[in-house]
Amino acid sequence: MAWIILFFAGILETGWAIGLKYTDGFTRPLASVLTILAIIASMVLLSIAVRTLPIGTAYAVWVGIGAAGAALLGMILFDEPRNASRLFFLALLVVSIVGLMLTSRHPDAVTRAPTELTDR
Repeated sequence: MAWIILFFAGILETGWAIGLKYTDGFTRPLASVLTILAIIASMVLLSIAVRTLPIGTAYAVWVGIGAAGAALLGMILFDEPRNASRLFFLALLVVSIVGLMLTSRHPDAVTRAPTELTDR
């Protein structure tokens, strides 16, 4: 379940990254509010996911989904450069995200609860 939550957190990160372009420096109210809501929702979902996933893996996957999504949507929505090398490295990023997920030592849970770390 944590991986699904993390996936949606990454999708929201893509949304707020693209939303920044539409805020025009936070001078457009609707775009600004939607972007801020996406930032908050993305962070909340990430914080829920890291309750059970390793923080390093979860953060890397979250950032990777956001970066890959923003790069892809940048090409589609804003006519950013599309060339073979850029698409290759974008695909490499996606493969890396999947690799991190598949090689995580804790498929959906860590062995120590966060409270154990703070109770010392």
